[in-house]
Amino acid sequence: MIPEESRFESDPDELVPEDPGLPAGWQVASPDPSDRFDVARLTHLLRAHERHGRGWAGAGVDDVLVEVSEAGLRTRENVVVRDEAGEIRAWGSVHDRAGGRMLYMHVVERDLPERIADACSDVLLEWAAGQALAVGTARGIAVQQIDTGAFADDERQHRWLAAAGFDRVRTWWQMTRPVAPEEADLVEDPASWTGRGVRFRQVRQGADGMPEVGDVRAVHDVLEEAFRDHFNSREETFDEFVHRLQEDPGHRWDHWWLAELLDESDPDGPGEPVGALVGTVSEGSGGAPDGSYVSYIGVRAAARGRGVAKGLLRTIVADAARRGRDRVGLEVDADSSTGADQLYTSLGWRTKYVTESWHRDVPVPG
Repeated sequence: MIPEESRFESDPDELVPEDPGLPAGWQVASPDPSDRFDVARLTHLLRAHERHGRGWAGAGVDDVLVEVSEAGLRTRENVVVRDEAGEIRAWGSVHDRAGGRMLYMHVVERDLPERIADACSDVLLEWAAGQALAVGTARGIAVQQIDTGAFADDERQHRWLAAAGFDRVRTWWQMTRPVAPEEADLVEDPASWTGRGVRFRQVRQGADGMPEVGDVRAVHDVLEEAFRDHFNSREETFDEFVHRLQEDPGHRWDHWWLAELLDESDPDGPGEPVGALVGTVSEGSGGAPDGSYVSYIGVRAAARGRGVAKGLLRTIVADAARRGRDRVGLEVDADSSTGADQLYTSLGWRTKYVTESWHRDVPVPG
């Protein structure tokens, strides 16, 4: 469940050395989410980080606010390095994602001299290790994993992570597929359609726009089972799952789908949930159309081979076309043995850029 109070250490002075090796007048502090200049600066740093790593920027203010706003601070903590004029030059963010897994974001200004950039990185990584100890202690576990990502071509980030004891453990293909207007007819109705004994439908919503709890629980149960044997899967409670996904700026309840296996003797009956897809909105930039994104897609093992995953993917493509969107994105594990990449490729997805997972296990004293 979501903790009433953060498991993290809120005072950065408790986690970094008294003399962190920064230039005179530079300080380690917490960002101020109510300060529009801080938020703007963090957005600038994140976009520059993305632009260097993959060639373009996609993050916006809403993505920054997910990390630093008061609403997110029960499961997140942030630190920044400010220069002598108070301007933010580096930013670290940690997220208490699930038992034993802490996500970490590491952003250092691209234009800093190498010596200063290295010092900023050292501060952020030392702080992250301290936060791993804090959250691991609060959860009562023996080892706390720090899970961070890097663009495949970001050699500076790779150097810093390797020196700090991180291992490169996985490669991910970030794929995209164009959507044409005529694909609105790929399925009869993205809200609900049936094929090969499986019903594909959006989670039900009440008049207030909120979903039926039973449907959301079914999505969570399907995904937990489907990903149980996948790389680095950690059990996530229902409350953690819903809280985290609702924080996404692109979250929409009408982008959640269930696939239900129907009883041949009662095809109009409730059906058994065997697949789920959670989608989000990817805002277009510079006047470009929005896109859709597959945040999660999973099928229970007993139902694989029945076209469930393909049906869910066709559904989100048709839904995107009906909404006037021009693309659907997703992420696939390049090292997976499931063959998911072959399914995506067969349906028109192509790799746009590549990212990596880097992990460090931090022992937690008993």
